[in-house]
Amino acid sequence: MLDSLVTGSPDFVANRIFYKGDIADQGLLRRLFQEHPDIAATLHFAARVILPESVEQPALYYRENVMKSLTLFENLLALGQQRVVFSSSASVYDTVADFRVTEDSPLNPSSPYARSKWMMEQILEDLCIASASHPPGLRALALRYFNPIGADPKERSGPYQQQPTHLLGRLLSAAQSGTPFSITGTDYVTRDGTGLRDYIHVWDLALAHVAAVEQFDQVFLKASSEQQPAVRFLTINLGTGNGVTVREFVRAFQEAVDVPLQVTEAPRRPGDGAGAYADISRAHTLLGWRPTLSVTQGIASALNWARRPRTVRS
Repeated sequence: MLDSLVTGSPDFVANRIFYKGDIADQGLLRRLFQEHPDIAATLHFAARVILPESVEQPALYYRENVMKSLTLFENLLALGQQRVVFSSSASVYDTVADFRVTEDSPLNPSSPYARSKWMMEQILEDLCIASASHPPGLRALALRYFNPIGADPKERSGPYQQQPTHLLGRLLSAAQSGTPFSITGTDYVTRDGTGLRDYIHVWDLALAHVAAVEQFDQVFLKASSEQQPAVRFLTINLGTGNGVTVREFVRAFQEAVDVPLQVTEAPRRPGDGAGAYADISRAHTLLGWRPTLSVTQGIASALNWARRPRTVRS
């Protein structure tokens, strides 16, 4: 595991093989792969991910997410690595009439964060195609996450940000502090005017990554055809296949907690959109994966994690 811990928690790397450093550190990468020659795939999760922050500091997001990822990919190629599983985002999609998006739906990333993810996909695809002339070259899966929620059911890890910006984290903070919770954006063309999202339990998301690594080569064999005999880059949606509005999510949260929650309304945040939910047919076909946990279970696991005493919450 390689992490700069700029935003990550040191709690989650204890008792693991861990290298503290930057993904763009060529020397560190070389040492890591020399000391672990059995590494067969790289899972790239590193990124700045706070949408409002990306609007305020776009240069930070393009430098950290795009430029450093390009350096990482080039170094992986130089080290002879052949497999990448990249953490992408459903924020790259445009809003469509029925909110259901496939991997071929129109794209329209509306924030610097979303554009950084889209750029990283494009860069990775170009590198994969170009490396085909130097077999075996590079192949990559870009897993487009929808909205992860919850915590590890065994309570080994969970949300840790002190000032969360995602929906469930903000609800937990409001419930714990007794402050009002604000729904930002109530004028979208959805069934109740609030944004619609596809909330996937982090455990289901983790199992999808296991499937992606274990079946990496088979995925590309399945994806190949007479029309595309040498597929080298694939995008795969990871969601539940169901859309939930913010109001619906807030109601589910209120049913799960035993404290009253004052709910207010506010304008949209810069960069926010009406949302989307995933068509997950490709994930099932290529990975043999389907989600099994519900929004209610995601909320419950996050509440259990928040109630669990621990000494370090950085």
